[in-house]
Amino acid sequence: METKKIFNNLDTWDQKVILKYNGFGGKPFTIILKILSFFGRETIWMLLMVFYLFIFYDPLLFSHITSIFLLGVVIIAPIKKCMNRDRPFESLKDIKVLERKPTSRSFPSWHAYNVVSQGLLLAYLLNSLLIAITVLIFAAIVSFSRIQLGVHYPSDVIFGFFIGFFGFILAITFVAPLLMRVILFFELIIGSQIHYQIINPLLLKNIFYTLLVLGLIIVIVVLAIHKRIQEAIGKQEK
Repeated sequence: METKKIFNNLDTWDQKVILKYNGFGGKPFTIILKILSFFGRETIWMLLMVFYLFIFYDPLLFSHITSIFLLGVVIIAPIKKCMNRDRPFESLKDIKVLERKPTSRSFPSWHAYNVVSQGLLLAYLLNSLLIAITVLIFAAIVSFSRIQLGVHYPSDVIFGFFIGFFGFILAITFVAPLLMRVILFFELIIGSQIHYQIINPLLLKNIFYTLLVLGLIIVIVVLAIHKRIQEAIGKQEK
């Protein structure tokens, strides 16, 4: 009974806050937040994974970015499925959706997780407290953008924010070192000359390799915009 009361109070607070800040700052501020919000999308991290594996090979960066991304899939996706929480615009009639409507469940926020975890990774690799502080401020702004744009409740981004901390620690402590061992194992198997931290010569010498890389990039981009493509097709059919 007490647990139910806590969740009811949280839900009431969520609704109060999002109704207050949805559309806050007007159109110019909304445009800025939409741009900043992009850094929380999975697309940018998937493209970086392709870049650091196939284009500018850097096993350290690839293993860490990939580890955090995979942990997000393993942690965030099941929680979304289990909680099955409606988006604010699905539950509250007064919410204005100021970006394309997401189709996944609301709790917790992928964007908050991505910005916090990958941002902390940047600070960790550069060994900079200043960058860590800057990243957390930026992550807070991106998290707020999800509320202002009407696609997440405050508790969604708060939990996503803290899961980002957990994902970052788990990645650098266990998953990334394990993935690095796997990568080094495959490097030994390949045996041929491996080019580190330079543009891969195969991109210019091997047409099949070039097509593979372009194909991966195209797939990632299409996955990112396929909803818009479907919406455009739907409008044309009407």
